[in-house]
Amino acid sequence: MQLEIVVDDAEGLALAAAGGADRIELCAALALGALTPSVGLMRRAAACGVPVHAMIRPRAGDFLFSADDLSVALDDIRAVRDAGLAGVVIGVSRPDGRLDAEALARQIDAAAGIEVTLHRCFDVTPDAAQALEAAVALGVTRIMTAGHAARAVDGAAALSALVVQAAGRIQIMAGGGVEAAHVPAFAAAAVDAVHAACSVARPVAGPRGSLRIAPDRPRTDAALIAALRAAVTAARTGGAFLARQSD
Repeated sequence: MQLEIVVDDAEGLALAAAGGADRIELCAALALGALTPSVGLMRRAAACGVPVHAMIRPRAGDFLFSADDLSVALDDIRAVRDAGLAGVVIGVSRPDGRLDAEALARQIDAAAGIEVTLHRCFDVTPDAAQALEAAVALGVTRIMTAGHAARAVDGAAALSALVVQAAGRIQIMAGGGVEAAHVPAFAAAAVDAVHAACSVARPVAGPRGSLRIAPDRPRTDAALIAALRAAVTAARTGGAFLARQSD
């Protein structure tokens, strides 16, 4: 089981790298559901010492892409490759919720040579089993999912079923409200990774004047990363012990 931490600023990037993340998802505007990060943040991330995958999502809202949205996304994927990052996180839906295989294929082609994660657009698909097979056929590296639940811990049974169906052809990563206390359930489901923001709401500092600025924003928390890192390490150790016992 690997630990992926999602961050949206330079501070979070440094904390995730120092806190023992196996992989980092880099984005902008976590409060809006995660958007494509800036080129400057991508370049900083390339030197952090941890594999970094960039979110490719040109706007907030639904996962339906117009032709212009897709054009922007393809340019952003090229920027990810130019920055030297290890992968991209993508997701495009059709109006009925099924994966938009054509749009995804174009993005995957643009990302040739780096890893591709399918984000939680998977959780709005009407048929999880069919969506998994579509992702395998497209050549996706991993699926981030809460098992079609609001929180991944509540979808643990569905995650386990997806792991069985995947049969090593594609990785399954639990994402959605993940906390350290949930890790044993994910270990039992045998997921390949867990994904979490490990953030807390903190007040916005500085003068505001008449500008309408949100009173707080999510910021990465080192203590939450440490707790999740410890839980994942314990799950790894326990899994190795059980494997040795069964030999």
